[in-house]
Amino acid sequence: MATTKAREADRTRLSKQVVVQRALALGDAEGVEALTIRRLATELGVTPMALYWHFRNKEELLAALGDQVWSELDTDIDLSAPWYVQMRRLLESLLRVLRAHPCASQVILEGEKQSDAALVASETALAVLRRGGFDPDHAAEIARSALWTGLMLVMSDPGSKPALTQAEITEEQRKARVRLALLPPDRYPCLVEAAVPMSSGDPELHFRFGVDVFIAGVQAMAPGAERGSDGEQARADG
Repeated sequence: MATTKAREADRTRLSKQVVVQRALALGDAEGVEALTIRRLATELGVTPMALYWHFRNKEELLAALGDQVWSELDTDIDLSAPWYVQMRRLLESLLRVLRAHPCASQVILEGEKQSDAALVASETALAVLRRGGFDPDHAAEIARSALWTGLMLVMSDPGSKPALTQAEITEEQRKARVRLALLPPDRYPCLVEAAVPMSSGDPELHFRFGVDVFIAGVQAMAPGAERGSDGEQARADG
């Protein structure tokens, strides 16, 4: 009887949102692999049965995490802005969410992307691209490419390696910089010259440049676009 009452008390004080937020924090700190029902129950100070009341298994938990990640994307765009500026804002918002949650990329990659929040994000992106003159086929390809661009920019961030401390990352970058700087300059003059940016780089430039390239490419492909000048215009307007 006492055990039953304890379980009921656990369920009462635990909302689904509380569980999801704690799971997201744990995933960000230690990776998705650390997310088990038992581990999460320990973190929350409850029995595993209290969590099974909300999630039957880890798959359901990860689906809820995916919905939470997608829900943090800002889809409240300014309809008075040019379509390519709207698209830039969506991509920048995606990057902010992915950078804020180290586990988000893996959660999105492994998820079904069919939660309500994910569908709203996709619908918003497609609507922006349709206003830009793209037909449904091209709009869909660009929307998918925007997601992959965001994921790859975050996963290729030179200053972000979740498994390493900042000191370890700095030391790895130093060693890479030295290796490049010591290459024979007669054979690799450009690599020697770019030893610093090739081995470490500026994270903010990394993301800004990635967004610039993507948006400039999409804008250059838009129906009626003037080839050769749109990229610079997109950057100026952005």
